[in-house]
Amino acid sequence: MATIKDVALRAGVSVTTVSHVVNDTRHVSAKGRERVEEAIRELGYVPNAMARSLKSNTTSTLGMLIPNSSNPYFAEIVRIVEDRCFGAGYTLVLCNTDDEPRRQSVYLQVLAERRIDGLIVVSTGAGDDDSLVTQLHGLRIPTVLVDREIADPACDLVETAHMQGGLLAVRHLLSLGHKRIACIGGPVGVMPSEQRIEGWRMALAEAGATPDIANADALLWRGGFTSQGGYEAMHAILRTEQVPSAVFVCNDLMAIGALRAAHESGVHVPDELSIVGFDDIELSAYTSPPLTTVAQPKERIGALAVDMLLERVGGKRRDARKVVLQPELRVRASTARHASFREAAAPSSSSSAPSSEATSTQNRKSRAP
Repeated sequence: MATIKDVALRAGVSVTTVSHVVNDTRHVSAKGRERVEEAIRELGYVPNAMARSLKSNTTSTLGMLIPNSSNPYFAEIVRIVEDRCFGAGYTLVLCNTDDEPRRQSVYLQVLAERRIDGLIVVSTGAGDDDSLVTQLHGLRIPTVLVDREIADPACDLVETAHMQGGLLAVRHLLSLGHKRIACIGGPVGVMPSEQRIEGWRMALAEAGATPDIANADALLWRGGFTSQGGYEAMHAILRTEQVPSAVFVCNDLMAIGALRAAHESGVHVPDELSIVGFDDIELSAYTSPPLTTVAQPKERIGALAVDMLLERVGGKRRDARKVVLQPELRVRASTARHASFREAAAPSSSSSAPSSEATSTQNRKSRAP
């Protein structure tokens, strides 16, 4: 492997000159720089990144922790962050904590030992806020939190207004005439899920669709933010005595599982059951039917996270900054008007014929396991 001395000998310059060219620490004449760069190419010389970082006290490397690499939402955020980092001349080191606080703690220490310049964190949200705050304070690395807030005033934050997103989803269903609207939430205690559930409760309360919180909770199920969880929760919902006419699902992965469960049960979406998801992952436009969902502004989240972090790394800002972005509703084909609305708009039929809502309910009960 070629060394800096080999490059200096080939170029006919001093080792110091080669170092200045590689690290861009002092002016070198155009001819001298050209000879050094040509020697580097011919010899295949690779500068020692660790040695350079010790001299400059920077590594041009950023770290990122995500809780679940199999969730397309986080994968899409990572892609945006990585592109932004690359464009700014930084390398991104990615760690998947798999929703485990202990793994999160270990990876934070590993990243600190790699002398990263800054850190982007999507926390596990599994009741580990105090230990995470303590560890971040000890690391003394500029940090931006994404999606999940923790009680650390020293960290920047970029997130979506999750409660507002829940309101958008359920108000849409209410506007279609649905009154009995269930909710499939994520893991207990994970703040984005709890905030989306709160938006569901608020929308039902303001419409008078449920008299109290206790009654609303009878329509609340949990799916763990996974497709399997959404699938199982929807099967459980369809086995209840009073099947809802619509379901707000707190992320798209669970909504995809819910669509599969409805299909297996012979329940037609959206004719018999309307479903709204949350996130607007790319797959949501390709489900059958395409999923109505609350879109998080992923491009802005990823770009802002990197830009805010580089401001702190570059010393351009010291005070922590909090940015809350507004979600948008993407209406597709998984939601439709409630049967009673459709009947009101349709021509009168024989009074002896059963309503489509009653028929649908009867059919669902007969198909339930």
